[in-house]
Amino acid sequence: MALEHKVRLVEALFDRLEIEIAAFKSETHLFCNAGCGKCCSNPSIDASPLEFLPWAFHLFLNGKAEETLAQLNNSTSNYCHLYHPLSTLEHHKGKCSNYRYRGLICRLFGYAANTDKYGKLRLATCRIIKEEQQQNFQTAEELINKGKNVPIFTDYYMRLAQIDLKMGIKLLPINEALKMAIEEVLHYYAYRPFPGGLENIA
Repeated sequence: MALEHKVRLVEALFDRLEIEIAAFKSETHLFCNAGCGKCCSNPSIDASPLEFLPWAFHLFLNGKAEETLAQLNNSTSNYCHLYHPLSTLEHHKGKCSNYRYRGLICRLFGYAANTDKYGKLRLATCRIIKEEQQQNFQTAEELINKGKNVPIFTDYYMRLAQIDLKMGIKLLPINEALKMAIEEVLHYYAYRPFPGGLENIA
């Protein structure tokens, strides 16, 4: 399967998820606090390379893939390369530097469910939302228990793996996933024409 086609399939999956999340948020009124980067500043986030393939392809098209890969290779940070905190003193406040191309894990957390050991769906969200939006959180849990449609982590990762099994099931520390996504794009186009028939003059 051509890499561009894989990118389109991943983006289509993300578009479908955004529609589901928008509907879920509309009914539950759950929301992330503006400027909050608490979950993004977790140094233990795992992700698959495939969910960042659109990001890596975007970098490649804009001539920034090799530069970004070098930055990742030279970094010793465990924090997501795309996350930009306001300051070293306020690491839990910040923003994604490329929100449009954020990964699947970034999209799901807060508005999707996992299955607990009893087989019940439980909303996977942060302590801040649970404590500061108690009523909204309880409403969400009640709706889920009544069968309200909610995105489910395992479902979306299974759909992702159907696009590319090797890249889709491999879970790595997030910066390793970012690196592998870029390497996949660079390797693919090493001996192929630049997308769209243009010459890669970078």
